[in-house]
Amino acid sequence: MTESNPKTAEPPRLGGATQIDVARRAGVSTATVSRVLNGSPLVSPSSREKVEAAIRELAYMPHEAARSLATRRSRTLGAIIPTLTNAIFAAGVNAFEDEARRRGHALFIAVSNYDPVQEGFLIRQMVERGVDGLLLVGNDRGAESLAMLDASGLRCACAWAYDEGARLANVGFDNAAAMAPVVDHLVASGRRRVAILAGVLAGNDRARARLDGTVARLADHGLAPVAIAQTRYSIRRAKEAARALLDEAPDAIVCGNDVIALGALAAARNAGLAVPDDVAITGVDDLPISAEMDPPLTTVRIPAEEMGRRAAAELIAAIKEERPVSPIRLETRLVVRRSSWRRPADQGSPGPGAAA
Repeated sequence: MTESNPKTAEPPRLGGATQIDVARRAGVSTATVSRVLNGSPLVSPSSREKVEAAIRELAYMPHEAARSLATRRSRTLGAIIPTLTNAIFAAGVNAFEDEARRRGHALFIAVSNYDPVQEGFLIRQMVERGVDGLLLVGNDRGAESLAMLDASGLRCACAWAYDEGARLANVGFDNAAAMAPVVDHLVASGRRRVAILAGVLAGNDRARARLDGTVARLADHGLAPVAIAQTRYSIRRAKEAARALLDEAPDAIVCGNDVIALGALAAARNAGLAVPDDVAITGVDDLPISAEMDPPLTTVRIPAEEMGRRAAAELIAAIKEERPVSPIRLETRLVVRRSSWRRPADQGSPGPGAAA
């Protein structure tokens, strides 16, 4: 029997594709494929795009990644998050890293900037580096990314969301259900003209769920939003968007997160409106700064640190026990502060500082 030369013969790949397959699909040489994989600048943009497209289509990964995934010996986890500029993500990832390190695993962190194409590229990089498990945010994911994860067999947990029907296991909370106590509180305090200022909805299932949950709960009370707008997660952009909403004379603005709510507070102040007497404003996250605002912000407290710890523990347990990741549902709670509280003339209502 003739043995193949280990320096020239390419081992089998997880998912079946080889560099030769990628080169044929892209119509380039294997040397060009190698340069793209190694990040060489000596590749034209058009050739790079063809190679990257072929890699995604074929779910290709280097032999080193396949071997690591087969043996589970890397003792590393990956985390791909939308941004580190929001303290709520930083808190969750910090807890995830603490728990992973305590259990003997290192962590690679990457930021997608809410770009699904960038997230797909980062997922492939994590797979190529042979991480044992991967933390993702939410359930919006392209077919190519899902195909890559399926081909790799990589164990994943998706945080900041909970959907029993999700393709990947969720370790998080129900974003739609989290908004029901917000609406109940506003209605109980006499608000009837409720506007909604959501985050950008495209590619963000959490933002859509919070919007849908708010609209549905308003309908339960026989109400409909007086206006709906969306904005990027920026205080300045949220301030501009909220200024337009105020033209509809809402008596409350439900915001997609605390950063957006801080922009809405600034817009109300600039318009000469008193918060909460003229308009109530609420957020989601319970960032540390939210309790220090003037007025302090009513918000939904997200269990970011618990979510990070439990996601790391469950991922590592699933890896060691060679089983699927189990979903875990966590609960949120409403923290009522002065930005929304107004006692109705005819009934009592929870005062500032109450939690539901």
